[in-house]
Amino acid sequence: MTTSRTFAAWLLCACIALPAASHADDLSSLKGELEALKSDYQARIAKLEARIGQLETQVAASPPAAAGGAAPPADVLAAAAADAAAAGVASAEVSMPAQAAGRNPAAAFNPAMSVILGGNYANTSQDPDTYRIAGFIPSGGDVGPGARSFNLGESELTLAANIDPYFFGNLTASINGDNEISVEEAYFKTIAVPHGFVIKGGRFFSGFGYLNEQHAHAWDFVDQPLVYQAFFGGQLAQNGVQAKWVAPTVLFLEFGAETGNGQEFPGTHRDRNGLNGATLFSHLGGDIGDSTSWRAGVSWVDLHADARTYDDVDQFGLPVVNSFTGKSRTWVGDVTFKWSPHGNPIQHNLKFQAEYMRRTEDGALAFDTDNLALNGDYDTTQSGWYVQSVYQFMPRWRIGARYDALDSGDTHIGLVDAGLLPLDDFPLLQSADPTRVTLMLDWSPSEFSRLRAQYAWDDARNTDTDRQFQLQYIYSIGAHGAHKF
Repeated sequence: MTTSRTFAAWLLCACIALPAASHADDLSSLKGELEALKSDYQARIAKLEARIGQLETQVAASPPAAAGGAAPPADVLAAAAADAAAAGVASAEVSMPAQAAGRNPAAAFNPAMSVILGGNYANTSQDPDTYRIAGFIPSGGDVGPGARSFNLGESELTLAANIDPYFFGNLTASINGDNEISVEEAYFKTIAVPHGFVIKGGRFFSGFGYLNEQHAHAWDFVDQPLVYQAFFGGQLAQNGVQAKWVAPTVLFLEFGAETGNGQEFPGTHRDRNGLNGATLFSHLGGDIGDSTSWRAGVSWVDLHADARTYDDVDQFGLPVVNSFTGKSRTWVGDVTFKWSPHGNPIQHNLKFQAEYMRRTEDGALAFDTDNLALNGDYDTTQSGWYVQSVYQFMPRWRIGARYDALDSGDTHIGLVDAGLLPLDDFPLLQSADPTRVTLMLDWSPSEFSRLRAQYAWDDARNTDTDRQFQLQYIYSIGAHGAHKF
């Protein structure tokens, strides 16, 4: 009996131990398989990282394909992508070299190419050919609503690429409806200077204020504010060099300086060696909560003019050519606020911006340079500002309003003060306070297209109101970088 009980106990222990032993074997086997998988993953990832590093070195060392260098080897990319897929690594692991090799739209060519197509239809109650901003010396630049009816407008062609690990290059050419081609920007920019410094050289839009650096297709209205048209003839471009520094602070803090030949209005290209004028600017910005961001700035533009001519009429209505020689200094203050719910602008967003400018000019004014050529002192202090707001009330749809105001200030003309000429000989320089009110509605079917309707009550002539209705289209083709804040 005792033997039977002993045998039964041993049998029961064996039945319990056998599954336990079996489970132990299974666990050991699973651990071995897991270690093998981990080892295989690590080997494949290490191999992939080595290939990516090799490709990065080749990309950095090779000249651009457009300059005669070879493009990054596609077989390395393919193998890296295959390894990534086999190892289960996300495609983002190879996105950088794929972009360098031209696999993404922004780098499909070297350099990247983009085209902006623009045009409009204009209906004005006053003759656009007689458009003038009263009280201000004409700039001869892009002012007024443009020609009536359908217009091709301005199209842009841009070529841009990293030249090497140290420099970036950009060329933007403007093609207008009169079949004229001009260079808007053609510059190099450093990409490897440490400590937040960036050097730019060539032709570029000056960094003062808020709106000046933006290309026309990025504007929120068809045209620029009156103060830009009166003070700078549109946008101020600089042929020279610019330096910027962004401070390593929590708040955005930027300082910049530039100088060059100063050939753009209100300056002129002076027949001399050296530089003409300077521009200084600083910007400060940050966030308010998670829905609002802001930026404010102050700028100073100092330029010189030699025989800056403009067309006018005398007291008898006969055409004359006058010219100004002297200094032109402009102070600019700007502020911008952007709001979107929790930082997401897809559904709704609001943008508010304003700029104020104050310009002083002093020097000599010549009357009727082709005949009488009378000369006298000239000095003036003028100001202007605008405020605008644009609201996206639903996806793809925005409405906007803008108000412009100018003050021609007190102008002292030596020839008039001395009694040599009557003020009627300078009709464009007589005191005026031009204003304009503008409303707009635009629809963006995608990020590459925009259709806009705009209506303005323009009192820039300081006589009859010019009622301006415009329809505009803007289409973007090819790679295009993000716009500035």
